[in-house]
Amino acid sequence: MKRSVRIRSGLKRLLAVLLSAFLVVCHGGCGRHQETDRLEAIRQRGYLEVCTEPYFAPFEFVDTSKTGDSQYVGLDMELARYIAEKLGVELRIVPLEFSALLAAMSEGKYDMAISALAYSPEREESMNLSKGYYFGVSDYGFLTRAGEETKYASIESLKDAVVVTQSGSVQEALYRQQVPACKEFKLVSSMTDGYLMVSQGKADVCICSTGSAALYAEANGGLAIPNFSFQVDESMLGTRVAVPKGDDNLIAFVDQCIEELQASGQLEIWYDEATQYAKTLGVQ
Repeated sequence: MKRSVRIRSGLKRLLAVLLSAFLVVCHGGCGRHQETDRLEAIRQRGYLEVCTEPYFAPFEFVDTSKTGDSQYVGLDMELARYIAEKLGVELRIVPLEFSALLAAMSEGKYDMAISALAYSPEREESMNLSKGYYFGVSDYGFLTRAGEETKYASIESLKDAVVVTQSGSVQEALYRQQVPACKEFKLVSSMTDGYLMVSQGKADVCICSTGSAALYAEANGGLAIPNFSFQVDESMLGTRVAVPKGDDNLIAFVDQCIEELQASGQLEIWYDEATQYAKTLGVQ
C-alpha cells in the first residue's frame, strides 16, 4: 500500500515537472512568434536594412563624391529614407547584385528591397510586394547602337541578333515569353553591363526599361532606343517594394507610406530631381 502511494506521488511530481517544462516552451514559443513581426523588430532594434542594386538611374545610383550610405541616391533611395524616417529608425543600405537581391528577399535575409522592382507572379510567390509606387516609366523595349534603331525595331528582327539582358529581371521573362528566336541570348548581372555590351559590340540589342536606357544613352552617346515596346500585362506596370514573404504588417506600413507620397506628388518630384542629378554626374 505504501509502495503504491509512493508510486502515485512520484508520478504526480513527474507530471508537474513535465507541465512546467511545457509552459516554459509554450511561453518561449509565443515570445519567438511575436519577435517574428518584422515591423516591431525593426522599431525595437532601431534600424531598417534595405537592399538595392544601385546601378539603375534614376531609381538608384551612386554619387562617388560621397561615402557611406549617403552615396546611394535616386528616387528609390529617397523612398527608403522616407520609410525609415516614418518608422523612426536609422536606414542601412545594402548594395547587392540583382540576382542576390532577389535571393535575399526569398530567404528573408533583409527587411526589404527597393530597387525598381516590377511585379511578376513568380516574385509574388516568394516575397510580399507593395502596391505600385511609380508608373512614369513603364515601357520595356530595346537599346541598340546608334544607326541600328530601325534595323532592330521588332521581335522578328531579333532572329539574327545577339541579345542581352539582366538575369532574373522582368526583361528576361519578357524575352522568354515573347521572343521565339535570336542568334544568341546572353544574361548579365546588371543592366548597365548589358548597355555596355551593346556599346562595345558584344551584343546587338539589350532588352531594357527604355526610360533608364535612354538616360544611359544620353550620358554616354553612340546608343539609341528603337521605336518598339513589348506588350506587357497591366499588373506588371509600376515599381514596387519587396519584403520577405509573410511580413504583412511591414508591407501594409510600406503601402501607407506610398499612398502618402503619391497623394503629395513627392514621388514625381524625386524622379525628376534624380533624373537631373544623374545627368550632372554623367552616370555610366
